[in-house]
Amino acid sequence: MERQKIQVTINEDVYHEEAEPRMLLSDFIRETCGLTGTHVGCEHGVCGACTVMVNGTAVRSCLMFAVQVDGAELTTVEGLKQGEELTDLQENFIKHHGLQCGFCTAGILMSTKEFLEQNEQPSTEDIKDMLSGHLCRCTGYDGIIKAIEQTAKDRG
Repeated sequence: MERQKIQVTINEDVYHEEAEPRMLLSDFIRETCGLTGTHVGCEHGVCGACTVMVNGTAVRSCLMFAVQVDGAELTTVEGLKQGEELTDLQENFIKHHGLQCGFCTAGILMSTKEFLEQNEQPSTEDIKDMLSGHLCRCTGYDGIIKAIEQTAKDRG
């Protein structure tokens, strides 16, 4: 299959790469660009582990082809922190034990980033509804919910 040229900005770095038309965005991010924070779980868009931001919108990178993001701006979990500093959301995940194995964490952080930008003071039910698109087998979600609530409270 003929490879196509792609120019994409990921975490403020510009990448000039090539990809087969059928290459998934998740694979492109991990294998071609070397950003392994984006995890691949189900490859069906169900688990949420592969969530990244494309032009400011949270998307499942396993449901997109790399060629679809030509010219786009992406943010992966590696792009959340500013310099060496973690964001308040990341700090609250640590403080409230919102992660254990960490496999789902990157996707949840990316979805929560967009969610809190759109819902500055969400209810617990709003948070649970947003999290319903993510599978976490370790935490029981309690610490995750507390971390998101604390972040919203601190920002409010």
